[in-house]
Amino acid sequence: MTDLPTCMRAVLLTGHGGPEVLELRDDVPLPTPAYGEVLIAVGACGINNTDINTRVGWYSKRVTGATPGADGASGVSDDADDGGWGAALRFPRIQGADVAGRIVAVGEGVAASRVAERVLVDPWLRDPDDPADRSKAGYLGSERDGGFAEYTTVPSVNAYAINSACSDAELATFPCASSTAEHMLTRAALEEGETVVVTGASGGVGSALVQLAKRRGAFVIAIAGRTKLDAVRALGADFVVARDSFDLAAAVRAHAPGGEIDVAADIVGGAGFTMLIDLLRRGGRYVTSGAIAGPIVDLDLRTLYLRDLTLIGATVMPRDIFARLVDYIEKGEIKPLLAKTFDLADLAAAQTEFLAKTHVGNFVVVPPEASRRRS
Repeated sequence: MTDLPTCMRAVLLTGHGGPEVLELRDDVPLPTPAYGEVLIAVGACGINNTDINTRVGWYSKRVTGATPGADGASGVSDDADDGGWGAALRFPRIQGADVAGRIVAVGEGVAASRVAERVLVDPWLRDPDDPADRSKAGYLGSERDGGFAEYTTVPSVNAYAINSACSDAELATFPCASSTAEHMLTRAALEEGETVVVTGASGGVGSALVQLAKRRGAFVIAIAGRTKLDAVRALGADFVVARDSFDLAAAVRAHAPGGEIDVAADIVGGAGFTMLIDLLRRGGRYVTSGAIAGPIVDLDLRTLYLRDLTLIGATVMPRDIFARLVDYIEKGEIKPLLAKTFDLADLAAAQTEFLAKTHVGNFVVVPPEASRRRS
């Protein structure tokens, strides 16, 4: 590590709150890879809802409303001790789960030949002795420092070598969004020829759901904002429906073979939950990994048991999901949907623009060191 700097630029999350709790620093000590870890020069790091939900404390049980809007307001708790995914967060914390870059140093127990490898990082941190135990899992940028920095360390097993013509910024659109989508479809066991409805189809996870469902040979009905329908259609959706349709359920039924669906892949929640449940055929499956419109929903248990429905939550994914994702990327079977890049120094502004939800796809930040390496 003799050719590496002793300090780096990073954005520190100093507590729960608005953009003001994000602190740009140039004197953060360079992390050192421990046994079994690698040090990565971050080429780019994607922005996702989890970053912002964690910042504002939306995961706290005291919060019952929608995720933050463009004004940052969501009724969040600024002192929630349960504002993270699991255990209380330790501040300061460097967030950022969607890391693409190159290995520049390795800790003991890692082959020196890994130095210079181009990698994409699986953000799920699993217990090395019991990786299948979900209760022991953590998340990059939450339980340990992540990629909103010039350098970060991760377990070597989380850094997947990748051979792709995509830029680092394009690769950084995949880790959280696409692995979440693949996990949802895997848990729901979506099969070729089945009909799936995807909500929030213009966002990172939603757009990945459309691509990955089509890859499986499913019939995809995508719901998105009216101004984004053409972009979602271009991803391969068989039909696109505006979320502000006068009768959204009727619009979906009109396109679904037989007027029913096999799977609802939902990241929106809120008032639309009941509609999706009612659209499912007998034996249908509902899978969720988000609740943008709100986490509290109405469920008639008679509908659940009389129609033999399955409700699935999808968060901690098994390791093979990410391995498959890397394979899809290398084969060109899924494409990046990069909406915009930002300098690391503009992270707060990027998150504010992200919350406006006027974009399609993913936002990515690029550290200054990565920009210098490209010049």
